[in-house]
Amino acid sequence: MATTLAKAEEAVEHAARIEHVSKSFTTPAGQQLVLDDITVDVAPGEFVTLLGASGCGKSTLLNLVAGLDRPTAGTITTDGRPALMFQEHALFPWLTAGRNIELALRLRGVPKPERRGRTEELLELVRLKGAYGKRVHELSGGMRQRVALARALAQESNLLLMDEPFAALDAITRDLLHDELTRIWAETGVSVLFVTHNVREAVRLAQRVILLSSRPGRIAREWTVGIPQPRRIEDAPVAELSLEITDVLRGEIRRHGQH
Repeated sequence: MATTLAKAEEAVEHAARIEHVSKSFTTPAGQQLVLDDITVDVAPGEFVTLLGASGCGKSTLLNLVAGLDRPTAGTITTDGRPALMFQEHALFPWLTAGRNIELALRLRGVPKPERRGRTEELLELVRLKGAYGKRVHELSGGMRQRVALARALAQESNLLLMDEPFAALDAITRDLLHDELTRIWAETGVSVLFVTHNVREAVRLAQRVILLSSRPGRIAREWTVGIPQPRRIEDAPVAELSLEITDVLRGEIRRHGQH
């Protein structure tokens, strides 16, 4: 099957470049600093996880990279427009699985005669061959997230932003989707910036793990994950690195007085 994502004609240095980004929100008590001086590069084809305690600004940073909000300070550049996948599948329940994906293709300007075939390719990529005509209510939680992933890939972006997309799933389904995401990432060469608060998920998936401190979010530390893929949650090297990262994360939480 053809590669899902269109490649840039010219080589690029980064899929995303976040330079000295800060973000504040106005509250009744005044300005609240959520992110403070964040600098991160995501290389083409790299899989990076953003890890941190709840409320540290992970999702805020992802929204800034997606262009849904603007930073208070600093700059963000991306290799084209990113595709965004949320924790909730956000599928339109009145459309079939296939029509949900076709909508993304139509918005991208893909001619109508090409949409059905392209949709079938994407469904096959996420291992949902034959699910074109299924309604959302007929799909399990894991299948819905697969359709949401196919819809995100339909945007032909070089950068996929994922905001805790598997957090609401049971452990077995989540584990299966980890395998699927790793496979799709390897097949397509897409760059991934993945937000999670699950340390083992971060280590299972990523080439690089970036830990944000508690609010305001600052880069506390990062790790290069040299464990060969495919990985399993229960693999000893995954568990060992996860324990190391968890200790640092706990220290950050204690330091900021959060429980």
